[in-house]
Amino acid sequence: MKAFMYILKCNDDSYYVGSTTDLTRRVEQHNHGEGAEYTKKRLPVELVYFEECRNIKDAFLREKQVQGWSRKKREALISGKFDLLPSLSKSKTLVSTSSTNT
Repeated sequence: MKAFMYILKCNDDSYYVGSTTDLTRRVEQHNHGEGAEYTKKRLPVELVYFEECRNIKDAFLREKQVQGWSRKKREALISGKFDLLPSLSKSKTLVSTSSTNT
């Protein structure tokens, strides 16, 4: 059964990322205060992005991935600027703490 990862823009200009099998119903639930605690305090919400996934497990995994992203990276995804996504990833450079004995 197909499912969706979605991003809502809340009335305080923040984003909420979720997953569902019924996108239309879920957005309506959010806007009626029946969604997540986060969105209940930030109504109304607007659907600004969604991706169709093969099943709810894949949608949930994608939700968790996007939840870990910065605001700028989410906005690049929402606006379709996919080429910017790699450069907006968090730096994973390692700092060397070893010393050389002489």
